[in-house]
Amino acid sequence: MKKPLEGARVLLVEDEAMIAMSIEELCKEHGATDVFTVGTFDDLGPDVLESRGISTAILDIKLSDNWTDEFARLLQARRIPFIFATGYASSHQVFEAFGGIRIVEKPYRDSDLIDALSQAIVGSSAGKD
Repeated sequence: MKKPLEGARVLLVEDEAMIAMSIEELCKEHGATDVFTVGTFDDLGPDVLESRGISTAILDIKLSDNWTDEFARLLQARRIPFIFATGYASSHQVFEAFGGIRIVEKPYRDSDLIDALSQAIVGSSAGKD
């Protein structure tokens, strides 16, 4: 049986180490080939996408005191499917520019996170010729 994240190379943008470790393991259990975690805003940039061959991402909207919305726009521009996994409510104004992107609010169930990410991947594939 195919796993929902089969072959995915996941970029995880999360600054809480325990959450990051848990998500890394969860993604691998569900078929991800690799999970690369970025925990600081200074390490977040376009080179991360190329050097790691990222195919999808889980993005916290804020790392420490820095918003990650510009990076989310980069993911959109490159057509890399992603979701937000965040402590911010989905009604927060920062998400207005990201219609159609799933927001999984912390605390969440593991199944909600995996379902959202796998749907983003499938939705992205459906839109390609």
